[in-house]
Amino acid sequence: MREQSAEFAGLTALVTGGASGIGLATARLLAARGARVAVLDRAKAEPGLDEDLYPVVADVTDDAAIRAAVAEAARALAPQASLDILINNAGIGAAGTVEDNDDDEWHRVLDVNVLGIVRTTRAALPLLREAVTNHGQAAIVNTCSVAATAGLPQRALYSASKGAVYALTLAMAADHVAEHIRVNCVTPGTADTPWVSRLLDAAEDPEAERAALNARQPMGRLVSADEVAAAIAYLASPLAGATTGTALAVDGGMAGLRLRPRTN
Repeated sequence: MREQSAEFAGLTALVTGGASGIGLATARLLAARGARVAVLDRAKAEPGLDEDLYPVVADVTDDAAIRAAVAEAARALAPQASLDILINNAGIGAAGTVEDNDDDEWHRVLDVNVLGIVRTTRAALPLLREAVTNHGQAAIVNTCSVAATAGLPQRALYSASKGAVYALTLAMAADHVAEHIRVNCVTPGTADTPWVSRLLDAAEDPEAERAALNARQPMGRLVSADEVAAAIAYLASPLAGATTGTALAVDGGMAGLRLRPRTN
């Protein structure tokens, strides 16, 4: 069991896509800071991997399964069956131009990346409202991407899905601000996650591809899952009680900086 701080003490959180990468890093950080945390993923985590994280299994494309999983998580985390924090992190990637993915792939990616957030949030809202009654506020954080606002090559479908997540975040923030449910998103750059590792492994020259991804971000390296998790934790924290409708960039300066080419 990790040593806990008081920041999230007494609060409950559900993290989707929580079995690996940014989701797992976020779940671990929230638990370390005192929250009771459930992780939702398509596959159950290995027994004993994180004894302070409660696993629930569901696919975000299955509305009935998501409703059951969210209810199960809330019952396991809180006697009053409420939920203070929802982290909508589950998502999948896609590569290619608009010519390279057929309709089925567009439907599949949008179903996970956009409708997955809709289904999970819809199931969680009654529990988030209960948390507002108990603690005065609740928080939703969506994992978006720099691809929502910057044109990246070979990412047409993925960028479209994350652009929708960005717009959805703003609309949700407007819809629920009067209920004291804050809604924000993080926009990571290219992060060192299992999905990116798989892309690199499939590249013709993985080392050259990694170097190109590093160079694309002004800091000269990939973002870490822990760095994105720290941003998510900030937005989810009661200490950020006046922050809603915000996209917090964790992209190594990619979205906002325009540097001169480096010379040797």
